[in-house]
Amino acid sequence: MTAIPAYAAASATSPLAPATIERRAPGPRDVQIDILYCGVCHSDIHQVRDEWGGSIFPMVPGHEIVGRVSAVGGEVTKYTVGDAVGVGCFVDSCRTCPQCEAGLEQYCDEGMTATYNSRERGTGVPTHGGYSTRIVVDQDYVLRIPEGMPLDAAAPLLCAGITTYSPLRYFKAKAGDKVAVVGLGGLGHMAVKLAAAMGCEVTVLSTTEAKRKDAAALGARDFAATGDGQVFRSHARRFDLILDTVSAQHDYNAYLGLLKVGGTMVLLGIPEPTAISAFPLVAARRSLAGSMIGGIAETQEMLDFCAAHGIAADIERIGIDQINDAYERMLRNDVRYRFVIDLASLKAA
Repeated sequence: MTAIPAYAAASATSPLAPATIERRAPGPRDVQIDILYCGVCHSDIHQVRDEWGGSIFPMVPGHEIVGRVSAVGGEVTKYTVGDAVGVGCFVDSCRTCPQCEAGLEQYCDEGMTATYNSRERGTGVPTHGGYSTRIVVDQDYVLRIPEGMPLDAAAPLLCAGITTYSPLRYFKAKAGDKVAVVGLGGLGHMAVKLAAAMGCEVTVLSTTEAKRKDAAALGARDFAATGDGQVFRSHARRFDLILDTVSAQHDYNAYLGLLKVGGTMVLLGIPEPTAISAFPLVAARRSLAGSMIGGIAETQEMLDFCAAHGIAADIERIGIDQINDAYERMLRNDVRYRFVIDLASLKAA
């Protein structure tokens, strides 16, 4: 075991602060990664503050990790020292259930082993994430960052990117489809870029006019402010697919009315429970679905797609000592559109 610097939350009410954690030495199939950048996801806040329950403390968050391989185990064949690699939301799964065998490790019957706030299979040791300088991961759960992709702006692709890419692929979004994106934040801005690159006609639905110019710059063809409710009449039965990225409570029923006959609305955010009426579903054979992240193969596919289309996240790079302020800014929606921690700041601290 090796002691390394990190930033951790000691409890649900304490700020993130400097800490020391231990990482295992690489086993035969392990890849040791020196972390360069880590994106900051809204779910980091939920888990640090135990808003979903079951948090394990002390907790080192971070599941949008990009770095370079610094050592490999003797049986590793996929990576060599110096490779640019990433680690997303999970670092293991059972590997034998139907979901794992189908490349859907995120839906593992036994539950995936999350990159942080989880426990290693076999040992029960708590997992710690990317607000640290190093991580050791089995090669089968490591992603290759395509050559030429900016490493800092690649980090959010490992959560925000795949969370929006996966439903676009699963629900077969194609050129000419009318796709609405509800909310223009960390997830929403990636949804717009990806759907536009697939040739979809993208509309952003936001509560106010504040992000109209941003939406157009990201690739949206249309923008509608939902605050006065007019959009639910003017855009009724317009969309083939809606990606709802909002984690604040809102009326799903109103948005369902924006779908064409046979259309699908996919929930990506996780707000407090919301009442759902049967009528907007049965009235036009609409579907309400949910989607999480993607499996390892699909995440690699997403990274390669982004590289081919020149897509990366819009980021604001911060030092690790700014993380508590960054959390507060995220809660105020004061970021365009993803914070990324430069881990050189932790090594220098």
